[in-house]
This record gives sequence, structure tokens and C-alpha cells, in this order.
Amino acid sequence: MERFESPRQKKINSVLQKEIASLLLESIRSENISNLMISVTKVKVSPDLSSAKVYVSIFPNNNYLDHLRNLNSSRMRHDLSQRMKKQLSKIPQLSFYIDDSLDYIENIEKELKAGSNPFRKSTK
Repeated sequence: MERFESPRQKKINSVLQKEIASLLLESIRSENISNLMISVTKVKVSPDLSSAKVYVSIFPNNNYLDHLRNLNSSRMRHDLSQRMKKQLSKIPQLSFYIDDSLDYIENIEKELKAGSNPFRKSTK
């Protein structure tokens, strides 16, 4: 069941998403990584603002576990707190998750194109 988000939660979700994406971009550029794309697809802050789930999409996703471990380090929260100290008095505890919704959609499309559409009427 989806809980109602307050206007403050929505605002904080949006600001966190923007700032985390910016930090990730700076990190990728500073390490001269040219073959990696990370997108912050969604941020969900808890009602008490103590924690936030950050969903990211990583392409190519062949070694996404290594990238996920790096994201879940305390360094990201520290960098975010330095950047947002005037906007938020306390930065929520960040937990990063892989957003695999694009892979899921792609698999459904492949199945539909392959002919295993459960909604298609059989021609027997």
C-alpha cells in the first residue's frame, strides 16, 4: 500500500534526486570514466525524514554490484551534507537500490514480440 507523501517529502525527494545526480556526475567525470551512465530514477524519503531510498539505473549493468557498494558508502552522505547544509539541517540515511524497471519492461516487450502474448486470442 502506497503511503501519502506530504508536500515537504515531495520537495525533499526532488531536491535529493537532483543533488545526488549532480554528485554522481561529478564523481564519474573526476574519475575519467567514459563508459558508465548512472541515473537517479527515484528518491523516497521516509515520513520522519530520517532515511531515504535512492533508486538508480546503471548502464552497462555488468558490474553494478561494485557500483552499488560504492554508492552505499558514507562518503556520498558526507558529500551531500556539505552541499545541502543550508537547505536541510539533517541529511537522511541513504540506501541505494538498483532500479531494474527498464530491464523488466524490455523483457515483457521481448516476450510479446516472441509470440507468448497471453492476451492474444488463439487461432485454433
